[in-house]
Amino acid sequence: MPVYRDEAVVLRTHKLGEADRIVTLLTRQHGKVRAVARGVRRTASKFGARLEPFMVADVQFYEGRTLDTITQAVTIGSYGAEITADYASYTAASAMVETADKLTEEEPSLQQYLLLVGALRSLARGEHGPTLTLDSYLLRALSMAGWAPSFHDCAVTGEAGPHSAFVVQLGGVVSDEVAPPGTPRLDPGTLGLLGALLTGDWATADASEPGTRSRASGIVAAYTQWHLERGLRSLEHVERSQTKKVQPT
Repeated sequence: MPVYRDEAVVLRTHKLGEADRIVTLLTRQHGKVRAVARGVRRTASKFGARLEPFMVADVQFYEGRTLDTITQAVTIGSYGAEITADYASYTAASAMVETADKLTEEEPSLQQYLLLVGALRSLARGEHGPTLTLDSYLLRALSMAGWAPSFHDCAVTGEAGPHSAFVVQLGGVVSDEVAPPGTPRLDPGTLGLLGALLTGDWATADASEPGTRSRASGIVAAYTQWHLERGLRSLEHVERSQTKKVQPT
C-alpha cells in the first residue's frame, strides 16, 4: 500500500532544506518511522505544530523508496505546550523520547508506544513529579525490552529476598554470596520506591521522601545508561527537583 495511516508520537525532528523537516515518529502499528514533512517550517503550514516533539497525532504517510512522506496530520494528544512550559517536565520528556528512539526499531511495539504516550500525557497533566514519571517510564521501558531489573529476589540465583546489594551489571539486587566486594547497599525505602516505580504503585511513589527519590533516580540512571550502552544525552540535563508540578485551577 503506497498510502497508510497510523497513530504516532513525535520523537524528534531535523531540518531538511529551507522549509522541510525529517520527523522521527513511534507509531502504534508500524514501529519507528522516519518521514519527510514538506513545507512544515513555513508559517502558512497547516500541520507544522502537530509534528513537534511530544505531540501525538493521526498521521497519513505516502511510502517512499528511502523515506516516507507525511501528507496529513491530525492532533490526538496535544502535550507539547504543557511539557515545554515546565523545565523539569521538558527534560524528563526529552529523556523519554530519546529512550524510545533507542529501544524501538521498525518492528511494531504496541506496549512501548502506549507506555510512552501514557507517560507524556501524565507529564502534561502534572499527575506526578516529573522525576518519578521519568524513572517509572525508564524502568518499565527497559523491562519491555527484556532488561527487567530485580529489586527483591537475587537477579543471579533467584534466591528469595529481600537483598540489599545492588549490581547494575548483574540485573539488580543480588544475594551476599554472589555480590562482588564493595558492592553498594540500598536501604529498604529506596528499594521499595524502585519496586513501586516498576509496578506503577503511585500511592507509594508519591508518598516517598525527597532523599529516597534522589537515591532511586541515581540507580535508575545508572541502570539505563548501562543497558543502552551509548547512554542518553538528555539524561544529564534532567531537572532532578523533587517537587510536584501543580496545574492551575
